[in-house]
Amino acid sequence: MSLAMNQEVFTWLVLPGLIFLARICDVTIGTIRIIAVTRGRKALASFLGFFEVLIWLLAIGQIMQHLDNAMGYIGYAAGFATGNFVGISIEEKLAVGTLVVRVITQKPVADLLHGLQQAGFGVTVVDAYGTTGKVNIVYTVIRRNNLPEVDRIIHQFNPKAFYSIEDLRSVSAGVFPLKKSSFHRSLFPR
Repeated sequence: MSLAMNQEVFTWLVLPGLIFLARICDVTIGTIRIIAVTRGRKALASFLGFFEVLIWLLAIGQIMQHLDNAMGYIGYAAGFATGNFVGISIEEKLAVGTLVVRVITQKPVADLLHGLQQAGFGVTVVDAYGTTGKVNIVYTVIRRNNLPEVDRIIHQFNPKAFYSIEDLRSVSAGVFPLKKSSFHRSLFPR
């Protein structure tokens, strides 16, 4: 292969590919850094932020050095989009954090309470009044990775139940089922 051919391959394939990979890395790291920030993990967020920006600077530096290379722009944009996808996928797998689930129902809640308690979740019930009359509000604080199980229990109790889910920054005490895995405990402790 001639030097000119090598230069063409580098300019139109290798460089955009490297920019693409760099953007995947920095956007993925950025997603995990944001989780660390919302969980109050200052040291981890700072550590991740350093590498996120370093990688970004390397990628944007290559773009600026090769402004006439449209493939670099495509690699940059495609890497950003793919990095968002990868970052969100990793965040879903980590299922980090604590949630409060609030179920509002007119139906008697004994079966729902029993289902949640049998699964090891703590529950609190409050009598309230809504637009249509007397309702019960059932609160449970759960780890995010338990959401599919709680969702299943709620739908089993009442497929049309109204419920909302909110992130909690911290929890000081509560009733939680035993953890099945401690993979992310070192990165994101409660």
